[in-house]
Amino acid sequence: MRVEMKQIPEEIRKQHKEFREWNLVSSRNDHQTIFKILIDGRHPNAADAEGNVLPTLVYLAREKRPQFHHHFKAGAMNALNGHQIAYVQYPQHFNNLTKNDIYGNSFRVARKLEFPGLDANGGPCYIGTGCFHRRDALCGKKYDKTCKVGWKRLNRREVEENATVLEETCKVLASCSFEQNTQWGNEMGLKYGCPAEDIITGLSIQCRGWKSIYLNPERESFLGIAPTSLLTMLVQHKRWAEGHFQIFLSRYCSLLYGHNRIPLKLQLAYCTGNLWAANSLPTLYYIVVPCFCLLKDIPLFPKVSSPWVLPFAYVAIAHRAYSLGEFLWCGGTFQAWCNDQRMWLFKRTTSYFFALCDTILKLLGYSNPTFVITAKVADEDVLRRYEQELMEFGDSSPMFVVLASLAMLNLFSCFGAIKKLVFNADHSEVSDRFGLQILLCFLLVALNWPVYNAVFFRKDNGGMPAPVTYKSITFALLVST
Repeated sequence: MRVEMKQIPEEIRKQHKEFREWNLVSSRNDHQTIFKILIDGRHPNAADAEGNVLPTLVYLAREKRPQFHHHFKAGAMNALNGHQIAYVQYPQHFNNLTKNDIYGNSFRVARKLEFPGLDANGGPCYIGTGCFHRRDALCGKKYDKTCKVGWKRLNRREVEENATVLEETCKVLASCSFEQNTQWGNEMGLKYGCPAEDIITGLSIQCRGWKSIYLNPERESFLGIAPTSLLTMLVQHKRWAEGHFQIFLSRYCSLLYGHNRIPLKLQLAYCTGNLWAANSLPTLYYIVVPCFCLLKDIPLFPKVSSPWVLPFAYVAIAHRAYSLGEFLWCGGTFQAWCNDQRMWLFKRTTSYFFALCDTILKLLGYSNPTFVITAKVADEDVLRRYEQELMEFGDSSPMFVVLASLAMLNLFSCFGAIKKLVFNADHSEVSDRFGLQILLCFLLVALNWPVYNAVFFRKDNGGMPAPVTYKSITFALLVST
């Protein structure tokens, strides 16, 4: 399915004059507040085709000016009426995924297993989209079970202002200057100053005594557009990992900020995401060191004939088998699982590693990371290759240099292993000493097949750029010789 993101449809623009204001806007980063009440929930005719009462539906584009810093998620909020529940988190679904989910964007296991687990451990985190908030909780109020608002009574009251008056009144709230010298972004609303401000916002709400719940209805509730290129996906995950790691190193670390406020199991659950960036180091170790030692005739694992190999074999086989069974149970395919494992490898060696380095450099005062919006619009060639499930490598990015360098190092290690097996008189001794290392290198080569295809065989614009190829081969040769 091809999803195009261009503008509000013309027929919708004609129905609402406020949408026509976009015709006068020259830049999406410099425009006035555009506000429209599409459905007035107070109106007796606010119902769907089946007669179900509809809530108030508002379209809002906050004012943006170049001289004012823009907090990106501060407008993606929905309101929830309730008492103890602060927010209800829905999963994010995507309507442009390929059959085998080439970039692992579906979050299939997270939707069906991980978030229900968070729900059982104290409540899901706020992920920045697909969420309904209770206004009192979002505005910084602590939970008090004695304070309950009579929403039915408030909803029955006579409201004198019509929709037009309300629209003009509410535009002030969406102006750039409304938050200046206020507690918004600190004690009220989203917490500013972190790429993962949604996470610390949800954590702070839970630490004030509120509860959160996870809801995954059979009908997909919130649809989005997944990244259609590899670099876009990697940059998105770098931003997430960077924000999470900044949280772990800040006063909002769940183990510190949540101490005696939320359950210990929920504190630890937050850490699984907060330590994404740090997890890049052991992954890089298992990718680089075994292959390098194989080239230098240094065995790292027990011999295949040794009983001490059984714990390694058990952990490796059990973990992969469990992962595959989990993925298939959640409705995935074997090919999609292979793609998911490949993206797991790519993200840990690039996105998470770059996030770790940038965060450390920021702490040392050498870097000032900025919020990067994930691009959702791609040209026709990129979309065509995405639909054909051809991985996109057409950018000269440092991330691709790292990916290609590691892939070439694994390939050279495999050549070295084959050379040992072919030219060594005692083949059984080689396979016994280096069996696990050789198997690991061959598995890494299999996962990196799209990289080799982009480097050596592809001639389209999605292939690996020549400068990236030269740098990666040179680096791998220097390391392996």
